[in-house]
Amino acid sequence: MKLEGKVKSGFGNASFWVDKVNKIFQEKYGMKLFLGTLNIQLDKEIVLDDDEKILSNEYGGNFDVLVKECKIFDNKGYILRTEKNNSKNGAHPLNIIEIVSDVNLRKIYELKDEDNCTVYIENL
Repeated sequence: MKLEGKVKSGFGNASFWVDKVNKIFQEKYGMKLFLGTLNIQLDKEIVLDDDEKILSNEYGGNFDVLVKECKIFDNKGYILRTEKNNSKNGAHPLNIIEIVSDVNLRKIYELKDEDNCTVYIENL
């Protein structure tokens, strides 16, 4: 499935949360994450399935984190979204996705807010 949207700035606290899940993420998915996310505002809302997740007690958080593998440019990445956000009760609306990877996607692709971006996923 192809998801299209625009790069957006986030709240500025992603590095804190990515750091909290990094160890368990590396154990489960084999990738050490860059401490930050790339936020994309999609053209439509999406709800992620809960097939893959990091449980709140695994990383010391308050909410389980849904994980969805994706491809962005030539990089493997993962969409991370708390169950709270996925149920429309969180800070991000359903048309915002946060992508993590092992590299700083914004920097290596020289992305700025409002740049067009395409993300590919298997299914929701």
